[in-house]
Amino acid sequence: MAYEEVLKAVFPLLEGADLASCMLVCKQWRDIAQDDYFWKCVCAKRWPSICKRPSPPTVTYYKLYQTFYKRQHCRALPPPRLSFNDLEFYIDIWTGERSIFSEVVPGPVLQTGIVVPPPGICDMLRFHLEGPEYKMTLLVEPRFTVPLMATVSVSVLVGRKDSKKVACIINKSMFDYIDRTAYRALAFDYLDFSPIYPFISGIRAWISLLFMEDGNEGVINVFGLEMDFCDAANSEPEVLWLLDMLDWK
Repeated sequence: MAYEEVLKAVFPLLEGADLASCMLVCKQWRDIAQDDYFWKCVCAKRWPSICKRPSPPTVTYYKLYQTFYKRQHCRALPPPRLSFNDLEFYIDIWTGERSIFSEVVPGPVLQTGIVVPPPGICDMLRFHLEGPEYKMTLLVEPRFTVPLMATVSVSVLVGRKDSKKVACIINKSMFDYIDRTAYRALAFDYLDFSPIYPFISGIRAWISLLFMEDGNEGVINVFGLEMDFCDAANSEPEVLWLLDMLDWK
């Protein structure tokens, strides 16, 4: 069998990435691999119904594969329409019906976060706070203690100074999971979005109590709070766009 015939027998069996690699070997291989029949074979494995047409829906099957064989890279977001300077956060925490933390937190304070973790925290929590993942954190001063068996709940509202409106981020959610290895207690709630975004749902806001051992058995010493929207937003612009889409009242 001639050299070229061997290639023509093998190429239809290859996956798209492998066939594309063959095009880089030499000019002869590239010329042969550009035959659209081979790319039709590749497309038939992914989208069999498309290959039932007498001709490709795009100019060539090669073009079809190039366009859709993998997810497109995320497009850059336009600049957010609001900034942390426009925002202030109203954070309230209770044990039962007793308030143990109630603060109005300016947006820039939450944006800056905990710059230097306090001494005495565990290494895993320190690595988390110093890690590259985007998060909003707040150093709690003075600290407060919570019995491990206590029922603790949290509410977070956010206000816009530019429009004098308020939106709900977390509505009296319980800290029902305590990670003793990472020294975090977690609560979440689902965000309510403006009716102009009817197809956006199921995105959670997470808030964590950051704590260290108190020295008393069964009590945690809370030194900070963390809030994130890791279901959907992993950068400051993404967080600001997400907040902008809330159901502001």
